[in-house]
Amino acid sequence: MVSSNSDPSGAGDARRAPDPGQLAGHLLVECLVAQGVPRVFGVPGESYLAVLDGFHAYRDRIGFVINRQEGGAAFMAEAHGKLTGRPGVCFVTRGPGATNASIGVHTAWQDSTPMVLFVGDVASDQRDREAFQEVEYTSFFGPSTKGLAKRVERIDDPDRVPEYVARAFATAMNGRPGPVVLVLPEDMLTKTTRARPLPRVEASQAWPDPGSLSRLREMLLAARKPFVVAGGGGWTVESAQALQRFAEKWSLPVGNAFRFQDTFDNHHPLYAGDVGIGINPKLAARIKESDLVIAIGPRLGEMTTGGYTLLQVPRPAQQLVHIHGGAEELNRVYRADLAINAAMGAAAVALAALEAPPQVPWRDWAQAARADYEANLVPQTLPGSIDMPAIVALIQKHLPPDAVFTNGAGNFAGWMHRFFKHHGLAKGHRTQLAPTNGAMGYGVPAGIAASLVTGRPVLTMAGDGDFLMNGQELATAVQHGGKSIIVLLNNGMYGTIRMHQEREYPARISGTPLANPDFVGLARAYGYAGVRITTTAEFEPALLAALERPEGTLIEVMLDPEVISTRGTLSAIRENALKK
Repeated sequence: MVSSNSDPSGAGDARRAPDPGQLAGHLLVECLVAQGVPRVFGVPGESYLAVLDGFHAYRDRIGFVINRQEGGAAFMAEAHGKLTGRPGVCFVTRGPGATNASIGVHTAWQDSTPMVLFVGDVASDQRDREAFQEVEYTSFFGPSTKGLAKRVERIDDPDRVPEYVARAFATAMNGRPGPVVLVLPEDMLTKTTRARPLPRVEASQAWPDPGSLSRLREMLLAARKPFVVAGGGGWTVESAQALQRFAEKWSLPVGNAFRFQDTFDNHHPLYAGDVGIGINPKLAARIKESDLVIAIGPRLGEMTTGGYTLLQVPRPAQQLVHIHGGAEELNRVYRADLAINAAMGAAAVALAALEAPPQVPWRDWAQAARADYEANLVPQTLPGSIDMPAIVALIQKHLPPDAVFTNGAGNFAGWMHRFFKHHGLAKGHRTQLAPTNGAMGYGVPAGIAASLVTGRPVLTMAGDGDFLMNGQELATAVQHGGKSIIVLLNNGMYGTIRMHQEREYPARISGTPLANPDFVGLARAYGYAGVRITTTAEFEPALLAALERPEGTLIEVMLDPEVISTRGTLSAIRENALKK
């Protein structure tokens, strides 16, 4: 017998329980999917288990790359941001996890790279008691540090997860790109919510005003020795192509800012060289001699300005036009004659439309700048059985034009910086990933990320000290199907510091010698192939074999410790210092 107040169909049952929604941790992952994030990098932690469960729930739409140390994870996310122009995403747990990841946040800040770091945190009811692994992240990462994150926020309300995620992506991409940190209380992530993701955020484009463009044209028409320095964040293929059209219309020599050497095609007849560490002395002199410097994109930091000597602080001897995506960067260090707040995509297109005269008086100046660059490609004679310029030439010969090249920090990077010629973004691909903040250990994880993101060939140049900062990420590469070729230059020391040590305190060696492991055996233990070479002739067959293998390869190059830089030896540096 059916009760008179029952409804067998279930329709009209007013007592049915309302939809409880989903876990905030799941919603967070869904928000990342809505932003078009294909993968995130991270090290798991119990403070964000609900998010990890969300990655399982959405595993067919977004991947979680499991790293072996948070610094490696953050570097991979930063590399992802550089390659795609959209925020690379990293997940870490509280305290030690977050502080380990700070190196990647600092790199993203100084390199102007969009990135979002999510930090699992202590539960809300345990805050401010110095709970297990508790850190106050606004103080640690916040703007008060003057050099970590653009914005640090904590999500306490699960219903506001979509708002915070969308704002983080907008902040990371708009203006001067950079990193954002979002803190996730453990208990918030386990609450339920019926909130829905917000639509995909796109970067805004600030355009230069017509008056500034008119003034820039007047300055160009009055110049006799102009020079363009291009770099910084926010560049795309289209904006790089527009920059090339601008340079060609006006016959302008162009130098790429420190570790943004793929901004302008190095093969182009107007390319004059890289403006950074180990700058061609003739290029440095040319910039000082210039009567108009047009800086498009770089923030004009210490490395790009040669320790603030190529351009005098605060008022350069040259006329200065500074074009930058972040208004706060303009006139911060240098008082520009013309400061233009514009995104690179908009600025380059506007510059390409500037009407040029039939003739300009600096054609010989531009041709001489190119001749100086080509002369700088001729190496000095250095000792030892390894000819590094020849090895770079072999890399140039055998790697395809779209290959990605990564490095960390150390004198070893100078070989690629000086002798390798990037085809540049204008030809369709970003090809250089390198940390302008000089972070050691960047190259190995960045190369693995590049492999996972692009599927293109990747070569990482590393030093022995640099490699051991994040060599453990080879395990990540093998687990997730990444492949990179690592050319490891082993000279048994922290070479950059030893060089400066000999210059300042000659023959007083302290803190710089290294006792290294068997790098070939170590690479093989991780699942990479490993080979050691002691002569230049052995490199080409090792490189060709590495290109053919399905797995990654580490090529250890035994470099004479005397060969400390592209221009000199340790003994020469010591002798000059002792004479002083």
